[in-house]
Amino acid sequence: MKEYIKRLKKGTLKMHALESELPAEEAVSVRRAYIEEETGQKFNKAGKYSIEVERAALKNCENMIGAIQIPLGVAGKLKVNGEYARDEYYIPLATTEGALVASINRGCKAITKAGGADVRIQRDGMTRAPVFAAKNVIHAADTIRWIEENKGTLKSIAEQTTSHGKMTDITCFLTGTNVYVRIEFFTGDAMGMNMVTIASEKIAEKIAADTGVVLVALSGNMCTDKKPAAINLIMGRGKTVSAGVFLTDDMIRDIFKTDAKTLMEVNNRKNLVGSARAGALGFNAHAANVIAAMFLACGQDPAHVVEGSNTITTVDQMEGGVYVAVTLPSLQVGTVGGGTGLETQRECLELLGCAGGGEPSGANSRKLAEIIASAVLAGELSLIGALGAGHLARAHKQLGR
Repeated sequence: MKEYIKRLKKGTLKMHALESELPAEEAVSVRRAYIEEETGQKFNKAGKYSIEVERAALKNCENMIGAIQIPLGVAGKLKVNGEYARDEYYIPLATTEGALVASINRGCKAITKAGGADVRIQRDGMTRAPVFAAKNVIHAADTIRWIEENKGTLKSIAEQTTSHGKMTDITCFLTGTNVYVRIEFFTGDAMGMNMVTIASEKIAEKIAADTGVVLVALSGNMCTDKKPAAINLIMGRGKTVSAGVFLTDDMIRDIFKTDAKTLMEVNNRKNLVGSARAGALGFNAHAANVIAAMFLACGQDPAHVVEGSNTITTVDQMEGGVYVAVTLPSLQVGTVGGGTGLETQRECLELLGCAGGGEPSGANSRKLAEIIASAVLAGELSLIGALGAGHLARAHKQLGR
C-alpha cells in the first residue's frame, strides 16, 4: 500500500487509475488511506460497508473511498390497486428526517383501511432533446419539416442502437435559429437515460447530415433532465402516474383527527393557491420527501427527485367523504441498471417484488412507479391531515429529535 501512496503523492499514479492495477477492494483501501494522509481526516466508519465493491467502484462511483450509510425504515403495509402492483407492500424509506417514516406509515394505514390506492400510469417515455443551430428561421423551419416527414427513418436508426428501447415520438420546437428536437423512448425496465442518449446521438447525426443544421449539444435542456421545468409538468417525462383513494368522514375523523372540509381547505389554500402564488411547479405538500426516501432505498438517481416534485395533489369532496389523489407527471424510475444493482438497494426492490427485468418488458419499472405514487399519496394524506388538525409541530417535536 505504501508504494502506491508514494506514487499518488508524486503524481506518477492517478487516483482513478488504481483499479487498473489493483483489485477494486484494494484500490478503494489505498485511495482512502491516501486521502486520510493528505487531509488528516479518518474514515473509520465510511470505510466499513457491506456492498460489493467490484460493482460499486467500477460502475457506480469513480474514486470510491467508502460508503455513506443512511438509516432505512419501513412504512405499511400499503395496499395498492394498480395494473402492475396489486398487493400490500412494506415501503422501504431511506432517510435522516425524523417523523417522516411515521407520517407515511399513518397515510399507509388510512389507504389500506380504505381498500387501497387506485393507481394508473397514463404515459411512459424517457426523453432527450438535442439542440441544433440553423442558418436562419427559414432553414430552421425546413429542418423541422424534414424531421416530421422522416420520423420513420429516424425511429429505425434509433432502434438499431438498443434491443430494449423503442422511439415513440419526436416533438420539435423553434426559437430563432435554434431547433430543439425532443425525442421520446419507451425504455423497458431501465430508467433509460443512457439508452436514449446513445440513440439520440445517432438521430442527431442523421438530422445534421441531411438538413445542414449544426448539432450544438446532445442535450438542449428541453428534455428536461434534473431541472425544474414546466415542459415535464405538461408533457411528462418517465412515468406519468396518478394514485387516489376515497376516505369516509369517519376515517378522516378517526385517523387524522379532522374533517373533510378542513382537508379540502388546507389542500386548496396551501397546495394549490399557495404554490401558484409562489410560482412553484409542484402543487403538493411534500411529495419530494417520499420520492427521495424511496429513490435512495431503491437505487434510483436521486437528482430525478426534481422532476418527481412536480406532483399535483387534489382533494374532491364527495358524499360521505373526500377523494384525495396525487398526479406525478414526471416520475423517472427503473429496476435494472444504475444503482439498482447495488446489493442493499436490490434488497429493497426485492421487498417490493420488482427487482430486475419484468415480463413483459417494462412491467417491473411500472410496478415500482405505481408503488411510489401510492406512497406519495400516503405522505400527502398524512401531512395534510396533520396540518388540518394542527399536529405538525407536535409530531416533529416528538419524533424529529
